[in-house]
Amino acid sequence: MTVGRMENVEVFTSEGKGRGLKATKEFWASDVIFAERAYSAVVFDSLVNFVCHTCFKRQEKLHRCGQCKFAHYCDRTCQKDAWLNHKNECSAIKRYGKVPNENIRLAARIMWRVEREGTGLTEGCLVAVDDLQNHVEHFGEEEQKELRVDMDTFLQYWPPQSQQFSMQYISHIFGVISCNGFTLSDQRGLQAVGVGIFPNLGLVNHDCWPNCTVIFNNGKIELRALGKISEGEELTVSYIDFLNVSEERKKQLKKQYYFDCTCEHCQKKLKDDLFLGVKDDPKPSQEVVKEMIQFSKDTLEKIDRARSEGLYHEVVKLCRGCLQKQEPVFADTNLYTLRMLSTVSEVLSYLQAFEEASYYARRMVDGYMKLYHPNNAQLGMAVMRAGLTNWHAGNIEVGHGMICKAYAILLVTHGPSHPITKDLEAMRVQTEMELRMFRQNEFMYHKMREAALSNQPMQVMAEPSNEPAPALFHKKQ
Repeated sequence: MTVGRMENVEVFTSEGKGRGLKATKEFWASDVIFAERAYSAVVFDSLVNFVCHTCFKRQEKLHRCGQCKFAHYCDRTCQKDAWLNHKNECSAIKRYGKVPNENIRLAARIMWRVEREGTGLTEGCLVAVDDLQNHVEHFGEEEQKELRVDMDTFLQYWPPQSQQFSMQYISHIFGVISCNGFTLSDQRGLQAVGVGIFPNLGLVNHDCWPNCTVIFNNGKIELRALGKISEGEELTVSYIDFLNVSEERKKQLKKQYYFDCTCEHCQKKLKDDLFLGVKDDPKPSQEVVKEMIQFSKDTLEKIDRARSEGLYHEVVKLCRGCLQKQEPVFADTNLYTLRMLSTVSEVLSYLQAFEEASYYARRMVDGYMKLYHPNNAQLGMAVMRAGLTNWHAGNIEVGHGMICKAYAILLVTHGPSHPITKDLEAMRVQTEMELRMFRQNEFMYHKMREAALSNQPMQVMAEPSNEPAPALFHKKQ
């Protein structure tokens, strides 16, 4: 079901891209163009016991479905709201005797909805699930193999009394999930917790420098404008993180979404010179640059291994060593330098070495500001984390400045009602008060700060994980 305002968009044929959506009126930064509830959605296998299967919020204590013992809910309200979608799943799990993977669960939920409502357009949807692209013909050998395994399991799981679908249709639904699955995040937007199908969102084409962003907020997605959008202009979102050279982004898009990106940033290789930036004076030779890139790649692999084993002091050592070697060669916007700065500032914050972490976080933000769209959600989150790190380090002026900057970005990308924006507003108010106190009486400020820290008004960083920030679209790797 769509949540209002579909009169703001219309489907059209986008040159070289097939169908797309365009605006039927003018929009400005932070406007919600449309909001949409999932056609069907499921919680990831790894989080089924920790996330509500209805609203996707992480909760300490969840109620379990008494029948199948699988589905978990915040409370009776969430359980009641889920029953229409869970009823068939509940009996299928009991009959099958175990719980299939998230892909199969999502495919089954989609097909039970098709069984209930038919294959045509549902209310507020601009496109039927049957008409979404599946790209099954483009699947590589490995993907074909996975598809066959999933289909075999699906046929065992699917109840004999439910409507029986053709093999072609079942493979279409699995293809749709692979190409159109959207990542659902927890209430604060910090962790990917599930995957859903949003048919209208599936019509929005990709651009590496898009004019819209998508956020999951309170059980629905919102398509929000990042700046002025004229009537008749195509609406675009970025399927991947922008922070990569055009060639690598194009490769990733081709591999995951089966199309060649022809956006302006890819065609003109915009910002590639910054992503590969090297020092000007003296300018290093090509040979030195090549060696440093290889050294950085090798170090990143070692860092990944150390992180996965929880060896955080080793991660810091590797980052420091690599940054030292990069210093005379790479500019601060260089991708490899930024990856090191991001990792080391996050891990040092977790280890509560805030002084050093704040220095690296400031350098990282300086680089990001030159690369990202000014209203990019990932930029906003990075600036927020850097602001918090600087606050912890006692750099109240820098910390407050960054928190204000992050708040301005998140007001556009997430909107004022999103939980993370509300958290940020509280931090902004607190740091503003502290800054006034600091300017009036530094000694008193430090005394008050010690007392405040003992109550921990702002959270210490969560343990760093190898998981990247939630990507926009869920793609089975």
